[in-house]
Amino acid sequence: MGEVFEGQRRFPLQVRFPESVREDLDRLKRVTVPDTQGRPIPLEHLAELKFDDGPAQISRDAIRRRAVISCNVRGRDLAGFVAEAQKVVDEKVKLPTGYSVAWGGQFKNLQEATRRLSVAVPVALLLIFVLLHSTFNSTKLAALIFLNVPLAASGGVFALWLRGMDLSISAGVGFIALFGVAVLNGVVLVTYVVELRKSGQDSHEAAFGGAMMRVRPVLMTALVAMLGFIPMAFSSGSGAEVQKPLATVVIGGLVTSTLLTLFVIPAVYRWFDPETENSEQEGL
Repeated sequence: MGEVFEGQRRFPLQVRFPESVREDLDRLKRVTVPDTQGRPIPLEHLAELKFDDGPAQISRDAIRRRAVISCNVRGRDLAGFVAEAQKVVDEKVKLPTGYSVAWGGQFKNLQEATRRLSVAVPVALLLIFVLLHSTFNSTKLAALIFLNVPLAASGGVFALWLRGMDLSISAGVGFIALFGVAVLNGVVLVTYVVELRKSGQDSHEAAFGGAMMRVRPVLMTALVAMLGFIPMAFSSGSGAEVQKPLATVVIGGLVTSTLLTLFVIPAVYRWFDPETENSEQEGL
């Protein structure tokens, strides 16, 4: 026995007997090792030798031994599975002193991605509202277009439920993409309605005329995105578990947001029209 040095690194020098010797416990007990004075001492006088089950590989992390238990989760969401598993382990598993349990792998990546999305989504929504306000110089018109966001989100959630999918990180990314397309459709319609209002039409005529004239651009924008995501929504190859939730959210959300853009926004436009408010104030 000894050690091998490579720079500052040390490796234990070990002797590996043939398999015929390793399986004979009596022969192993009679193996002699020299003491400090060179006298041979049988190994059975120095250690207790016995056959026992042990790990095939010993791993270490932070100067502590680590044993990894892996499993694949199918048919349910990862976060819900881990939460249930943590509860069962806490209730039924009593760890000896010095032992601890850490949950990692994809669950750890999910936690980190969730924290990032909890910041990215509000920031994205805030930037969308700021850009809308700067485009129309009106808080009311920005709020009107921003109505696309909740209805688009409801369509995405319904589409996930309809396909039996869970709300995952890829679905969260899909919501961000969905909000951008939904708001773009609202901008296309409201921009034309504002132009009609400036030409002298009242709010009802401008909203109705804008909806009729912008049907094709709005549908074209939505259909291009939806048709582009259809192959991803029904993919079954490598990476399908990431592509399908994202595409499902975008397709389902665009259906509801397009209906909102073409029907709801023209119907409620007069309540958000800045020109109407200015005319009423001038009348007073």
